[in-house]
Amino acid sequence: MKADSDRRQRLLQIAAGAVFLAVALVLVLVVVSSSGGGDGGDTKLEGVAAVNKSLAGYPQEGSVIGKLSAPIEMVEYGDLQCPVCKHYAEDILPPILEKQVKQGVVKVDFRYMTIIGKESIAAGAAAHAAGLQHRSWNFIEIFYRNQGEENSGYAGDDDFLEAVAKAAGVKDLEKWNEDREGLDKWVEENQQEAEAVGFSGSPSFTVRGPGSDEELVAVGTPGSTAALEEAIEDVR
Repeated sequence: MKADSDRRQRLLQIAAGAVFLAVALVLVLVVVSSSGGGDGGDTKLEGVAAVNKSLAGYPQEGSVIGKLSAPIEMVEYGDLQCPVCKHYAEDILPPILEKQVKQGVVKVDFRYMTIIGKESIAAGAAAHAAGLQHRSWNFIEIFYRNQGEENSGYAGDDDFLEAVAKAAGVKDLEKWNEDREGLDKWVEENQQEAEAVGFSGSPSFTVRGPGSDEELVAVGTPGSTAALEEAIEDVR
């Protein structure tokens, strides 16, 4: 009887492992299929109206979306060339924006990682320069909707970046061009900050609760919206 019980237990473990691998494979296929897949750099952009409509009414300041007075701060460290970050922007984060951010409970600060390559520095600088005109999140999400192959040249292409800025609603493109030229170091400092927290992959998240003395919680890369919501509840 004990032998039969042990055998059943081993079979259950094997079955559970097979299910885990199948789920993991599906997730990989989802991420790959949602990535840009093209060469990028096309100035005829997709998804502009949808992005701008979805973000209408949200306050933005620099790279922060949400009320600055929100008691909980979530920081996302992301790389604009990263297909997994694109997946999170389109599928994981929207419920957080629509609920906790819209309710004034959470603000989200986007900071830039450069794990894909040096072109990510130019993309991050361009996005933050858009943030100086309160359009950072529009820039980021339109960029993701038009994401191309990693390190193919599109992420640092001036014509592409300017098209994204214009589509995001950046009104003073001359100022935006001037600002982004001075932000490379700032983007690199974002990467160093992420590494200091212990992050090496993107996207990665931290949360901090009300009050400046609250401890920073490194969430890492959660697998779902529910995991992010749980982290938010833990620091409330």
